[in-house]
This record gives sequence, structure tokens and C-alpha cells, in this order.
Amino acid sequence: MNEPPNIDPIAASSDGDVVHWLANDTHDERFIDNIFTELCVRLQRSGIPVKRASLHMLIHHPQWLGARIMWAEGMREAELARVDYDVRERSEYIGSPANEMQDGATEVRENLERDPSLGRKHAVYDEMRAKGLTDYAAWPLYHTLGKRHMVTFATDRPGGFDDAHIAGLLRLLPILALVSEIRIKNRLARTLLETYVGSHASELILAGATRRGSGTTVRAAIMICDLRGFTQISDNWPRDDVIDLLNGYFDAMSEPIERHGGEILKFIGDGLLAIFPLSQPSACANLLHAVSEARQAMIALNEKNGETGRAPLNYGIGVHVGDVMYGNIGSRTRLDFTVIGPAVNMASRLETLTKQLGRTVLLSQAFADLVKSDFDLEPVGEYPVRGFADPVELFAYHG
Repeated sequence: MNEPPNIDPIAASSDGDVVHWLANDTHDERFIDNIFTELCVRLQRSGIPVKRASLHMLIHHPQWLGARIMWAEGMREAELARVDYDVRERSEYIGSPANEMQDGATEVRENLERDPSLGRKHAVYDEMRAKGLTDYAAWPLYHTLGKRHMVTFATDRPGGFDDAHIAGLLRLLPILALVSEIRIKNRLARTLLETYVGSHASELILAGATRRGSGTTVRAAIMICDLRGFTQISDNWPRDDVIDLLNGYFDAMSEPIERHGGEILKFIGDGLLAIFPLSQPSACANLLHAVSEARQAMIALNEKNGETGRAPLNYGIGVHVGDVMYGNIGSRTRLDFTVIGPAVNMASRLETLTKQLGRTVLLSQAFADLVKSDFDLEPVGEYPVRGFADPVELFAYHG
């Protein structure tokens, strides 16, 4: 256990002071888990014998249903755990306080000192008894439009919480609901932006880069990938199968890109656009490492799809390097944070040429010159590129 945070004991002398602190002195703290930790310590010092507490929040995230913040006496930082979408089908949820709360309960109170056969039956109560806890209380936290989350408190005081303790905790709930909702919505805004525009673009947008036409010039390696034969697949396959196939393909491509420092700016139907800014010294090498790992991931995906009778997926990748305009483009009321410029157009044309030349990955000479000393590249020859005056020397990469 860590040492508890330093808090002036005089400032935390009563539960009324705790309410005042929660309502008025938490404006500069961004994270709800930090606030919750300090709240629990202040409750202890105000005379409410909290030994263990948790905050359960439903969140909008592509991978997680929710999050649980857990604090126990002596902890300097709360423990943060993510909750999977399938948790509601597991024994850890069924019959739990969270289950009762989501089913509409307005309070869950359990006397942990009495005979276990007389109380609620769930592993969480057995765990608390084993840790010497004597009383447990859980209440919903109401956010805007009736959204329900949950907060819990437990004690090891003989006899459990008394009426004054419970009254003090209940006085906190409306303020805790407001304070937690603000932080959850801030985190939700960041999560949604990260999900839909990527981590770097989301940081710029949250920092105020929202004006149409605002942007900067970035030198980057550009990668454009497109799936082959997708029109025929989408015309002939059931909708859910098409979505499942696309998700598998994008996972195979995207995870290596993100792992090697690339930023995916856009999914366009069955294609994606990603950049590797040259502010990273090894950006071009990282791009090719990502391509290699994506190739292996696609082989594994095709093997898996083959077991269910699906035809293998083929794709083409065009890679170029150059200056791009990185910023806001769109109408007055609907913007897209993306990259544009001749370098992007070149990468797109090279991706198209992969079909004609029978290569999976085509690199421009400008890109190849930056990596050919470290990678085995196949010279393909000079070819005209639509929209560009001069032919371009091309290289294939099979790594």
C-alpha cells in the first residue's frame, strides 16, 4: 500500500467540510479517480469510518462497457479497472450489487457481520467478509437524462456504519454525481475524438484547432491501403458478414500502424489513410515494419476466414513521402481533420497501380531512397502516374 495523500486534518474535520471541498475545491483536478481517492481520505478524517470504496461508471468506448475505480485504506492512488462488454453474462456480475443497481435498486445495504446464510449470495460479499469488513452500502449516482452509475462504501467498524455515517454519505451523493459527470463527459469527449479522428488530431482539436482552414504543413510518410474485390463482396454477402470481414481487415492493418507510431486519419469504405510524421527519425522504417506485421496479420486472418469457407482477402498499399497540409477542411458546419496535397495524391495513385503491376506494396523513389539501405526492395521501373507530369521510379516491398 502507498502512503495516503497529505490533507490538512483541520480542513477535513467534518462531513460538511467534505461536501464543501467536493463542491468548491476540486475544479483544478482533471481525473475523477484522484478526486475519489482524496474524498475517501477526507471522509475518514471527518469521522466516517470508510475502509473500502468503489465508483462504477458506464462509459462510451469501442472496447469497454465501463470502468471501476477501487480504493482501500492506505492507498495513495485508486485502482482503475476496465470492464468488458460481456461482463453481464459472467458470474462476477450476475447477482452483484452492480446487477441490482442496473435493475433499478436505489440502495444495496448488506450487514456483513450476520450469518452469511441470511444475507445476499455473491462472491463479492464473501471477499469483503474475508477482509474483515462489517457493513456495505451502495447507491446509484444519477447523471443527466437518468443515466445511472454506482458508488459503494464499506467499513470494518464493529456494528457497521451508524445512522449519522450513512446520513453523511448520502449528503455527498448529489455533489459527487455532478463532479463525476463533468469528468466523465470530459473523458468521453476525448475518447470519442480519439476513436474517430486519432490521438494526435484529437489533442489538436481539444486544444482549439477547430476553425475551418486552420492547419499546418507536416512532412510525413503517407500510406494508403485498399481492399481488393470489395464491391463484389458487399453486393453478394450478408450485411453482418461484410461488417465482420471489414473489422477483421482493419484490425489486421491498423494495429501494426498504431504500434509503430503511425496515425490513421481516415477509413474510406474499404480503404485507410495513415501518416508517419518524419518528426520521428525512424518514421519510414516504422512504416515498413508496420506493413510487414500487417501482412502477417492478413495471412492469419485469411487462414481463419478460410476455415469458414470465405475467400482470401487481397489488398494494395501505396507509399510516398512529402509535405502535406494537416488540418481542418470541410463545410461551415461539418469539418474533417485530415491531410491533403500532392504527396497524398501520389500515394493514392501508387495504391491504384498495385492492381496494374501485380504488386501488393508499391513505394515511390522518394520514399525508397530513405530506406533502401536497410530494406530489401525490388525495382519495378518507371511508370507514368495520373496527374503528375513525369514518370515515377517505383519499388515493390515484399517483407
